[in-house]
Amino acid sequence: MNTGKHEKIKVALILYNHMLSTSVSLPVEMLRAGEAFALRKNKTAKRLSIEMVGEDLSPVTTRALIKLQPDFNIELASKPDFIFIPSLWRNPRPLLKKHPKIISWLKNMWLDGTTLIGGGTGVCFIAESGVLDNHPATTHWHYVEQFKRAYPKVKLKPDFFITQSERMYCAASLNALADIVVHIIHQTYGEEAAQHVERNFSHEIRKPYEDQRYLEGAVDRHPDELITQIQFWMRTNLSTTISLNQLADDFSISQRTLTRRFKIATGKTPLEYWKKIRLEAAQELLASSNLSIQEVAFQIGYQDQANLTRLFKQTMKITPREYRATVRKKLFSQH
Repeated sequence: MNTGKHEKIKVALILYNHMLSTSVSLPVEMLRAGEAFALRKNKTAKRLSIEMVGEDLSPVTTRALIKLQPDFNIELASKPDFIFIPSLWRNPRPLLKKHPKIISWLKNMWLDGTTLIGGGTGVCFIAESGVLDNHPATTHWHYVEQFKRAYPKVKLKPDFFITQSERMYCAASLNALADIVVHIIHQTYGEEAAQHVERNFSHEIRKPYEDQRYLEGAVDRHPDELITQIQFWMRTNLSTTISLNQLADDFSISQRTLTRRFKIATGKTPLEYWKKIRLEAAQELLASSNLSIQEVAFQIGYQDQANLTRLFKQTMKITPREYRATVRKKLFSQH
């Protein structure tokens, strides 16, 4: 029975001196935008309950000289679903020593089921608690070597802007943190809300979340060697126009068996995978070549540019022409 009550998503943002105010304000503003969009579409969408949490209730001075006031101290804060740990402008080591209670609280909350999201050097708070031991992480590039020395048990992945492990997310930059927030909005409010927030906060074209993150437990390969061969053939024959049935015949397998085994191995059907790699190839050609839209369509196996336009609209909500114009606005002109 519907009681009219909204399900709550509880979000806590840790506050401490010398933090970057944007690593708190940006997640809040993006989450609120996702919530507002979802509520316009569905009056029963989940509501956000957002709290600023400090070790005590003293105002916190940020790098921007903006003072923030905690709503609760860690003893009185309710158990959140998500905790954001903001980045610091300077060396995090001295501050870590001043806040053992926050570090202990983060560990206890994680053990009790809370998801932790660390931005930049804020990841050090999670690492200091010990819960990142034997898990992947990333951090701000300037502190990579210090992080390795301080936390040798953490599997640091400095080449990734995002890592995801169980209920721990690490972001190497503010842009990466924004991408994690979009990912959380997608999980909470759906794809349309996530795309709405991303377009409003970051109008430029960005790589999808999945292409930027290191996901613990994910594997690039799978044990089905035949499907691996078919994947390789697809990637190297993007301009082909053969049907799925013809492809199955070429590899001496029925179309039904191909679809079943492909789904088991990759999590996608052959057609879904084909669309994915064709879209990626089209994005690269639109960004880096002067081929016409029709020529790009031919290069990836479409005889009609309308099919390419349909693929872009379904996946990215924009046309290939709009994609090219947006990407090229980021290029510097030569004089």
